[in-house]
Amino acid sequence: MSDESANEESASQAKPLSAVARRCLGVLIEKAKTTPDAYPLSLAGIITGCNQKSNRDPKMNVDEGDALRALDELREAGAVREIQGSGRVTKYRHAAYEWFNVDSPGSAIMTELLLRGPQTLGELRTRASRMHPFVDLTAAQAEVGSLIEKGLVFAVTPPGRGQTFAHCLYTPVERQHLAAKVEKQASEESSAKSAPAAGAGSLANEGRIDKIQQRLDDVTARLEALEAKLADLES
Repeated sequence: MSDESANEESASQAKPLSAVARRCLGVLIEKAKTTPDAYPLSLAGIITGCNQKSNRDPKMNVDEGDALRALDELREAGAVREIQGSGRVTKYRHAAYEWFNVDSPGSAIMTELLLRGPQTLGELRTRASRMHPFVDLTAAQAEVGSLIEKGLVFAVTPPGRGQTFAHCLYTPVERQHLAAKVEKQASEESSAKSAPAAGAGSLANEGRIDKIQQRLDDVTARLEALEAKLADLES
């Protein structure tokens, strides 16, 4: 086999998907990792996972018709396979490793982005660790960098504290909305920074507030990860 053929086979097949299709794919990967005894999933299981309250953003109210259309979309794209379960119940399994051309760490990061939308590196590391352990932030950063090289992830905001990352499976219209939202937030932050300074004491307070906010974000992410584990155990 030529090098060119090998590269074509190892390349990612991922492409933009509808919002419900992305949620269904994320649910299938998540449940395969966190509740393997209940995997592959039935249609009812997929719907329950899509409408789950914990570890989901935005919240959804997916019905049977929505899920079936999304699964048809995923099958046509090559991301999901339909199998015959026990009792002739149709079940579904993902083909994410081949479709994304990623291993376990990469699929964990992609799953969190599919289920929760744009997130910071710290949030991704904490939340994805329930599916694959990331020893530190550097390990998560290396994996995100690899996904960026594959064209699966992009940086939503410029480098710096709180830099946000997103997956590349948004539709063109969604990408435009996301870019407009980020531009608006950047403009608001810039206006706040350009306001007259209120003295050294105020600047020091702002620095302390930033540190407190960062710690709160970390704690929130950890609590959400624990809630997701509890939800998986309950299911």
